[in-house]
Amino acid sequence: MALVPCQVLRVAILLSYCSILCNYKAIEMPSHQTYGGSWKFLTFIDLVIQAVFFGICVLTDLSSLLTRGSGNQEQERQLRKLISLRDWMLAVLAFPVGVFVVAVFWIIYAYDREMIYPKLLDNFIPGWLNHGMHTTVLPFILIEMRTSHHAYPSRSSGLAAICTFSVGYILWQRTTFLKKTADPFNRRPRRLLRSGCQ
Repeated sequence: MALVPCQVLRVAILLSYCSILCNYKAIEMPSHQTYGGSWKFLTFIDLVIQAVFFGICVLTDLSSLLTRGSGNQEQERQLRKLISLRDWMLAVLAFPVGVFVVAVFWIIYAYDREMIYPKLLDNFIPGWLNHGMHTTVLPFILIEMRTSHHAYPSRSSGLAAICTFSVGYILWQRTTFLKKTADPFNRRPRRLLRSGCQ
């Protein structure tokens, strides 16, 4: 049975995300040495989400190729669970977080580059890696949405899940802020925040 082009495309996207993650983690940046490391940046969390999502897509494709025509009810039930996990992850994490990261990064970058991606980072992160982290996410996820049918969760469960993720990320940012003198995006000293100046 031949692979469909969208299945090959998913493998290529997964490999590109793995390459971007490996190259990013290999960079020696001062922020990687502080509490939370790369995990304090939503961009890195989004890359992990995208890699896991496309990994689930590839696993779903492989499972459907292996179970097609077998007639095994248990395998088909497991495949349906995997497909529903893939669809849930797209609707709740991969698409909303991916679009948010791309849109917010490039809007703030256009407004004031130093606010989100100082020129100093050019010494650590090559341009192709910056685009791999902040640009390719959107076309890859749009291609996935266009080439495959997805069943989306109910609006209430989807909103509850993305709100849970958002609150978790905010709490994580607060934790990293309390462990050092300034959070990764707002470089104001703690004493200003204690005094009530926001």
